[in-house]
Amino acid sequence: MRRLWRWYQQCLASHPVRTQVVSSGILWGLGDIGAQAVTHYSASSSARPHHHAKNPEEKDKEFKIDWKRVGITSSFGFAFVGPVGHYWYEYLDHFIRRRYLPNSFKFVASKVAADGLLFGPVDLLLFFSYVGLASGRSVEQVKDDVKRDFVPALVLGGTIWPAVQIANFRFVPVRYQLLYVNLFCLLDSCFLSWIEQQGDASWKQWFTSFHKIEDQKGKV
Repeated sequence: MRRLWRWYQQCLASHPVRTQVVSSGILWGLGDIGAQAVTHYSASSSARPHHHAKNPEEKDKEFKIDWKRVGITSSFGFAFVGPVGHYWYEYLDHFIRRRYLPNSFKFVASKVAADGLLFGPVDLLLFFSYVGLASGRSVEQVKDDVKRDFVPALVLGGTIWPAVQIANFRFVPVRYQLLYVNLFCLLDSCFLSWIEQQGDASWKQWFTSFHKIEDQKGKV
């Protein structure tokens, strides 16, 4: 592990953008595999009959990785999360550092607010749009998917990422903040992929019901 850590440090120091691009693509691909596994086994357990009789079709229901989807999600990490995330955290630190004392409450709070209000929503919107289009769905289908998935992902992610980023901006040195975020992106990519794979799950209707209520009020 120490050799791997030193090798990563050397790569990060000599080729920071390239290192972040490659690591982001790998982690987002692994995250999608995790999301596929969670979705498969959770669906299998819920559909499992109460008796323990063997089903002759169980072999067909064995977990198989959708490598096309892994490639799509991984390419999003390569093309967007890696390069854009690198420059975003670099320039965010320089921008906020000019206005507030480093590690002060305003310094950390401003970073967390900017990341949650600017980068987070853009990341979600591009992710769901890109995955939908790359999977062969029509523009109208992608619009419907974004309407269905965006708000649940934003709300649920908003309960976790602020705490993650508070610790990041307060305690992690700037040169390692990208690595810290990238490691959590493994869980984040798994979470976003799981959200997207849930389709029209019943729990999502709880979020979308608010939009329907507002639409009905507007028609009255």
